[in-house]
Amino acid sequence: MLGDGEITEDPTIEASSKEACDLKATKRFADDIMPHILNLYGSSATPRDFEIYAADASFEDPLTRAHGVKEIKSAFYSLSKVFSESRIVEYSVKEKLISPGKHEITVDNKQHYKFLGRNIDLESLIKLYVLEGKIVRHEDWWNKKPLLNRETVKLPMVGRVLEMTRRCAMLATHAMMRFGKD
Repeated sequence: MLGDGEITEDPTIEASSKEACDLKATKRFADDIMPHILNLYGSSATPRDFEIYAADASFEDPLTRAHGVKEIKSAFYSLSKVFSESRIVEYSVKEKLISPGKHEITVDNKQHYKFLGRNIDLESLIKLYVLEGKIVRHEDWWNKKPLLNRETVKLPMVGRVLEMTRRCAMLATHAMMRFGKD
């Protein structure tokens, strides 16, 4: 009979307590970074969203190759100038500890864009390399294929030309976007 000093087990309380402890143990850098990444790809970035990057961070996708936060700002601020819509519509996140203070986050995702009234849906793999809590490298692999560069193509000279082309495209974008000014 309850209320007579008898101790009973409540499995819901035990489960809630265990989940609360597990939640703290499984806190990931990705949990803090993902809202900012969603803002960047959703053309709704604010200056605060770029605080996730180290000062000398790099960003690369098949079209651009950016160095430093100002160029990364230009790359993402340009999305709203090119596309009437842009966003990540589905995603799953994996985080791997490489060494103390060094993480690799992969975001398997589907991106949606609207260009000149046409819908463009793209599967992508975003790779984020995090050092001491800041992103130092951000790669966006369209169709989940590694970026073409001197290490990933058969002829290194062709890869180098592709790298230079992406770099030139980024510098042109950077100039058009007022050199990364907010």
